Amino acid sequence: MDGREELVLRLAAKRRAKLGLSDSGYAELLLAVREEPERFMEDGSDEAFAVVARAVAALDEAREGDDLLDDGEFFSQRAKRMERLGDECVRALALDPNCTEAQLLLALAQDPDPDLLLNALLAIDDDATRRLGPVTQEAGADAWSDVFARGRLRVKAAIARTCLDSARYRMADSVARQVTGATHADPLGARHTSALALARLEDEAALDALEASFGRRGDSWTQLARLILFYKLGRMGAARRALKGLDTLCEGGVYALLRPVMVDTYLPDRPAATPYSFEEVTLAVHEADPIVVDVPDLVTWVQDQPGMVQSARAFADNSGLEW
Repeated sequence: MDGREELVLRLAAKRRAKLGLSDSGYAELLLAVREEPERFMEDGSDEAFAVVARAVAALDEAREGDDLLDDGEFFSQRAKRMERLGDECVRALALDPNCTEAQLLLALAQDPDPDLLLNALLAIDDDATRRLGPVTQEAGADAWSDVFARGRLRVKAAIARTCLDSARYRMADSVARQVTGATHADPLGARHTSALALARLEDEAALDALEASFGRRGDSWTQLARLILFYKLGRMGAARRALKGLDTLCEGGVYALLRPVMVDTYLPDRPAATPYSFEEVTLAVHEADPIVVDVPDLVTWVQDQPGMVQSARAFADNSGLEW
């Protein structure tokens, strides 16, 4: 989440609507707002979002040194970060009780178990729907272009991921499709949640249709989803081909599956990663963990496939990672 840029877009959109500016006038306004957004803040909702934007930026900066910390130091620093983030969200909500981004981040920062988190997220979504109605977009438009709708879309994406974490696979897919239906480019990656959920549900036709709807743009989630799907269906030849794809297409793909690492809470968005990179496959394996745990023989089967352990070990050796 680029909080500052979203603050700029919110302020510019409000001022444009107020002044009735043309496209050229809006372009000039946008430059002025981007240079000094503080001059254009008008009310508590603007101030609240500015607090959230600064809090997210501070959090991202504080996370940059995590790789240098041992486990004890990491969790100590993480607890302090979460507490600071929660305090800033409370401050933002005092300025605007309806600040969706602050509500979302506060729920995530409290680190509840998935069932409690899901209840909190559903309450945020229900409250926003009662006040504002459903998220909609004009024909051919993308809801993401409405900067004021982004917080609500983030809430829905978080609901879908939390459903996946709590084994509510059909609901995970349903809510994720609400996001992809409104945001055609899917900047929040809700299609990844759908892919994993459909794999767990063994719904090959729906997974294939999902991939087709996004132009079959491959990534680590699709590779992992195919592996899970075919393994669960008992189609071992297809599962071996999917595993080979995970190994050859995804950097360190088999290593990530056999040696999963802790990934911190998305606050609020999934980190950006290059398709098929080790960073991306690490995220995909992290999100698939509840499914992989539910199919315990999968990891053993992967280890037993010719060359897979050797590939994972070679990646670890070449990357300076532990095996």
